[in-house]
Amino acid sequence: MVLQRHDHGGQAGRRIVVAFGLDDVRFLRTESGRQALAEVDLLDLTAATLVADVASARRQFGERAAVLVETVRLRRRAAAKFDGAAQWLFTDEALQQATAAPVAAHRARRLAGAVVHDATCSIGSELVALADSAASVMGSDLDPVRLAMARHNVGAQVPLCRADVLHPVSRDTVILADPARRTGSARRFDPRAYQPPLDDLLTTLAPRDYAVKCAPGIDFDVVEEMGFAGEIEVTSLAASVREACLWSPGLTSGRVRRRATILDTGEQVVDTDPDDCGVAPAGRWLVDPDGAVVRAGLVRHYAARHGLWQIDPDIAYLSGDELPDGVRGFEVLDQLAYSERHLRQALSARAVGAVEFLIRGVDVDPDALRKRMRLRGAERASVVITRLGSGAASRATAFICRPSR
Repeated sequence: MVLQRHDHGGQAGRRIVVAFGLDDVRFLRTESGRQALAEVDLLDLTAATLVADVASARRQFGERAAVLVETVRLRRRAAAKFDGAAQWLFTDEALQQATAAPVAAHRARRLAGAVVHDATCSIGSELVALADSAASVMGSDLDPVRLAMARHNVGAQVPLCRADVLHPVSRDTVILADPARRTGSARRFDPRAYQPPLDDLLTTLAPRDYAVKCAPGIDFDVVEEMGFAGEIEVTSLAASVREACLWSPGLTSGRVRRRATILDTGEQVVDTDPDDCGVAPAGRWLVDPDGAVVRAGLVRHYAARHGLWQIDPDIAYLSGDELPDGVRGFEVLDQLAYSERHLRQALSARAVGAVEFLIRGVDVDPDALRKRMRLRGAERASVVITRLGSGAASRATAFICRPSR
């Protein structure tokens, strides 16, 4: 067992990441391991108590203390991603990349009735979702420790084997792949630096039906340069963009090349939808579309569906005289040419003391701006700051708004 120390945000944010071995996994799956985990779970394990808690665990469990403490802390972190996380086994890196349960369930529904091979199954988070929807499912991974954890997490009903996704071991299956995008705590942003590299993976999978999970910020042009000709689906959950998934042509609907899926509302927008959206000055409401819509480049399609218009052809903020059902919007109270002095005066005149800033197209740090405003007052407001127009006519504009919720 190896301990690797990573610093995050100074002393208070420091954590020790444990490199698990197969012997550790075997121990954690025993009755003794389960009892030891239950004992450690009684500890607070907060930043303030961690040193004392680890010392207490070491006195009771000796060299096993590190894996016990790490497992309990990972389970607590995983509760936001998975149901039943209190019984799962994780590594830190695997948990960071693991798909949140609602996202995995959505993908499984798209694969309902298929025979699916999760060829980078890691700790098994996708396998659990697939087992409820697919006709049958199997998993494989190169990492023997993660594979052993997957066996614990998914149970005996799912076939597992050790294999390299670049050397397929199944036939007539839909391949699901999630190439590694992290090295320790560092993210890999270049898809050619994924493990395995995305271009190699797409070449290997070209004859197959497949779904490949990627980082939400992946450069779509780079993916297309790699020869990808299917659908890119961008998915959001809890108002956060979670991933971009590449669906092979055989798994797409018609001519769809881009899709935005908003799991909070169940809404989907695709690039074959109408995009006849006009550009006009702001009306009663401003709308900041969900990040999945913006990231997928489907702002105009979303606007046309909801009867909205753009306030600038190059800016994602939309406007309308009525707010779409279930959408958070910002009722425009005032519009002014942006400067800190003018904005401060306008907010002070409204007795605003608490401000939510939404900024797009303007180089302004919202946290720094909030401090410089030095506002006092009992009212709250949202301020949208954006750039309107282009070239010499371009101007920064501020909208003082009342949020719908």
